[in-house]
Amino acid sequence: MSGLSFYRLQQLISPGLPIGAFTYSQGMEWAVECGWITSADSLEAWLHSCLHDSLAVLELPVLARLRVAVDSDDRECFQHWADLLLANRETRELRLEESQRARAMTAVLEKLPDSKAMNLACWQPALAQTQLAPLALACHHWSIPAEDMLRGQAWSWLENMVTVAVKLVPLGQSDGQQVLYQLSASLDQVVADAQACADEHIGAFTPAAAIASSLHETQYCRLFRS
Repeated sequence: MSGLSFYRLQQLISPGLPIGAFTYSQGMEWAVECGWITSADSLEAWLHSCLHDSLAVLELPVLARLRVAVDSDDRECFQHWADLLLANRETRELRLEESQRARAMTAVLEKLPDSKAMNLACWQPALAQTQLAPLALACHHWSIPAEDMLRGQAWSWLENMVTVAVKLVPLGQSDGQQVLYQLSASLDQVVADAQACADEHIGAFTPAAAIASSLHETQYCRLFRS
C-alpha cells in the first residue's frame, strides 16, 4: 500500500470521521443495563462473539463483495450486496444506524475534492443503505488493497465498541486497552474467515445482541442513539 493509500485508509477508519459511529452502542447499552456486561471479562466475551459470529460472517464478507463489485464496475451486484446487508439487520435500531451512517459517509465523500471522480451518483441507492458501500467505493478510488480495507474496518468496529463500553460499564481506560489488546490479536483470523466465507454462509448469528438492540429501542434512560 502506497503512503497516500495508507493515510486515506486511516482517515476512513478514524474515530474523527464525522459519521456518528460514537453515538451508537449496537445494543450494548441495554446489555450493560441488564447486567450482561459488567466487567472487562464479560465485555471481552461479548465482543468476541460479535467478532466471530457477525463481523466475520456478515459485515466483512459483504464488504469484500461490495469491493469486488466496484472493482469490476458491476452496479447490479453492488446493489445486491447492499440490499442483503440491510436485510440482515434484525432490529429497527440497527437498520436506522446502517442507513444514517451510510448517508453521513456519502456526505463526507461528496465534499472531498475528488468526489466527481468517484461518480457517487451512479452507485445509488446502495450508498444510502449501508455504510460499507461508500467505504468500498472510497477504498477502490484510493487504491487501498481489499485485505487492508477489511483489516481497517475490523479495527474500527472493535475500537469503537471498546470506547462505548468504557463509557457505559464503566471501565477504566487501562481495562479498555487490555480488551482491545486481547481481541485485536484475533482480527487477522476474523479477516481470513471473512475472505473464506462462501455466499451461502453469509449471515450473522448473534441473538443476544439482536435482543439487546431491540430492547434498547425503548430503554427509558440511555446515552446512545436508538
